[in-house]
Amino acid sequence: MTQLHTLVAYVPRTHTHAVLAAIGDAGAGRIGNYSHCSFVTAGTGRFTPRAGATPFLGDLDRPTEVAEDRIECVVEAAVLDAVVLALRAAHPYEEPALMSWPVDGWPRE
Repeated sequence: MTQLHTLVAYVPRTHTHAVLAAIGDAGAGRIGNYSHCSFVTAGTGRFTPRAGATPFLGDLDRPTEVAEDRIECVVEAAVLDAVVLALRAAHPYEEPALMSWPVDGWPRE
């Protein structure tokens, strides 16, 4: 059985479709006979770029708010690294906010 992980990433709304396509093409969101499965929730991202940052949006030392989407999907452990690389390549931020964790109790026997 394949170990699954949940992957969550926050993406500016202007880049949601590009990131979803990239991670889906890399193997994220495979459930049975379906691919590119995900769930997207709208929200507001907040951050303050500090010295040394080269922000896609916002100015150094000024708080910034951005319309972002929270992308969630499952990823097989075997392709997790490739999916994260694809996410980073498609994401406009120099430091994308993302996280993953194993799906507890999966796979079921």
